[in-house]
Amino acid sequence: MAVCENTAMTSRRVVVAAAIVDDLARPTRLLGAQRSKPAAIAGQWEFPGGKMEPDESAHEALHRELHEELGITVNLGDEIIGPDVTESGVRGWFITTRHVMRVWYATIDTGTPEPLVEHSELRWLAADELWSVPWLEGDLEIVSEIERRLQSN
Repeated sequence: MAVCENTAMTSRRVVVAAAIVDDLARPTRLLGAQRSKPAAIAGQWEFPGGKMEPDESAHEALHRELHEELGITVNLGDEIIGPDVTESGVRGWFITTRHVMRVWYATIDTGTPEPLVEHSELRWLAADELWSVPWLEGDLEIVSEIERRLQSN
């Protein structure tokens, strides 16, 4: 049986992430997370989250990832709808050739965020500080979208 290389190249795994803000209605700050590994991206900043497991909904995966990575529970707000659509109809942000990311606004419900897994630092960033850290290349468009909302508040 022949394998279609094009299908293998375009199949993207769904990653879920949170744009954790100080207020869902009128956000003024965003929580950024600095990667500690792998070495190729260590020191760069991202939105906390991770890969969905096959048996999880996007919301379940996001809640699990945030609890594992930061030790918090969150209240989810609106999804920040991305411009990209996968071959299977998932809408989000193409962050690599293998991943599509879905992102939701969120606020902390319980816990104090700590860099427990894969992060070395967390930092609250106001709109005028968003570009003071080096974001992962795949996250740049999303940061720009969030910047517009923070600046309007």
